[in-house]
Amino acid sequence: MNQDKGILLESGTNELEIVEFEIGNVLFGINVVKVREIINPVSITPVPNAHSYIEGIIELRGEVLPVVDIAKALKMEPSNTPEKDKLIVTEFNQQKIVFHTHAVTQIHRISWKEIEKPSDLYQGLETQITGVVKLNGQMILLLDLEKLISDVNPDAGINQSKIKKLGARERSNKKIVVAEDSPLLRRMIEDTLAQAGYENTEFFENGEEAWNYLSSMIDEGVEISDQVQLLITDIEMPQMDGHHLTKKVKENPQLSILPVIIFSSLITEDLRHKGKMVGAEGQVSKPEIGELVELIDLYIL
Repeated sequence: MNQDKGILLESGTNELEIVEFEIGNVLFGINVVKVREIINPVSITPVPNAHSYIEGIIELRGEVLPVVDIAKALKMEPSNTPEKDKLIVTEFNQQKIVFHTHAVTQIHRISWKEIEKPSDLYQGLETQITGVVKLNGQMILLLDLEKLISDVNPDAGINQSKIKKLGARERSNKKIVVAEDSPLLRRMIEDTLAQAGYENTEFFENGEEAWNYLSSMIDEGVEISDQVQLLITDIEMPQMDGHHLTKKVKENPQLSILPVIIFSSLITEDLRHKGKMVGAEGQVSKPEIGELVELIDLYIL
């Protein structure tokens, strides 16, 4: 696997590294931050009555990890040379999962600006693709791994039942802006926040759209605190990621008073410092929606 040299990603640069891998003749990508290691094929133990995407489980240094067959999940043909396949060990959403791929080729450093939103012509609301990267005359499809895992285990996603544990909620007219690229998660977050009493929400598909919305208010001379009381942002988004969005907000004299909560599957103890460096008031790992609501209460009630 070839890797670009001299890669050092600082917080808020709007850049990322992706691991390029193959399923059949199609190129896919995954954020390097989610990758713990890449290993050769090992013995996989089948699990009776498991979801059709689950190939089985493996033991890796004392841990038992599930293996997801990406080819099966995407309804593609199995590998012609399984002995050359690669297993990508990942960690996100507070869990470790192994993804079975046909090959891992290289690592690319790119800007979120280079990631295009999938066209509506081939993008359904429930698609597994979050973005497309044109690189070296080829196209790399970025998989929505959170959506894939949610298909396997719906309980791993945002669970509105957690909100009920917070007790009776009063309605709030406080305005919350949310930047989230996944259609599935936008809908789930909107429903969950409404259940928690926050019905005045404005959603954007990426950080750039959210930034344009907020900065346009400043250009019009609007007092931001009168119009928006909180910003919630994902990290992984086309055009502008959540760290870069947060950095721009905090560097703007008029917008810097706006509390920012990063809500992402990439929030781990190892990566939490990146959010702090760009000035986020809070960081919550998906799918901990109850913790997110508690932080919202803290900052705007």
